[in-house]
Amino acid sequence: MYSKLPNLVLGFHGCDISAFNAVIHDGQHIKPSKNDYDWLGHGAYFWEHNLRRAQDWAIEQQGRGSIEQPAVIGAVLDLGHCLNLTDSEYIDLLKNEYKLLRDEMKTIGQPLPKNSGKTEDRLFRRLDCAVIEHLHSRLKTAKQEGLNLIEPFDSARGLFSEGSPIYEDAGFREKTHIQICVRNPNCIKGYFDPRKPSAKWSLP
Repeated sequence: MYSKLPNLVLGFHGCDISAFNAVIHDGQHIKPSKNDYDWLGHGAYFWEHNLRRAQDWAIEQQGRGSIEQPAVIGAVLDLGHCLNLTDSEYIDLLKNEYKLLRDEMKTIGQPLPKNSGKTEDRLFRRLDCAVIEHLHSRLKTAKQEGLNLIEPFDSARGLFSEGSPIYEDAGFREKTHIQICVRNPNCIKGYFDPRKPSAKWSLP
């Protein structure tokens, strides 16, 4: 009843200049990610209200050789029916989904995927991705069969504490952010080229 998020949010997508030009100038759409380690499942990814984080991510990818020239695409998003993992209702839903996936994998004699990585952030979220995708698949199948479950989700949203502490004994980390994964492309109301503010005016 109280879980729907405000109407519109701004998202920022770090990318290569070629993707920027394809979306901003040629009218194409951001390609959804379908890696088995995606933090919030499959879809188009955005940093919520965080242009700087999108820029930093693109620069990091350039350093790894996967981007030639960093760029950022801005987007106006309506998250619709959102799997909001800052909301206790949906946290409980995903907790239950893990149990369903665990039992299913045990029945067929297959191991569960694992989150992994060289840092405590565990950047390869194969388990989390599998649980979220299992939920999406189950809800989609239920709707096709006319079962009275909740509607499939248009998007997913999560808060991630990432990076090093910002000072000694800090509870805050350098790369903490809210990430959005859009599954339903109709959630994307428009794209824009983020502009630099005018130094002559204050920021409202």
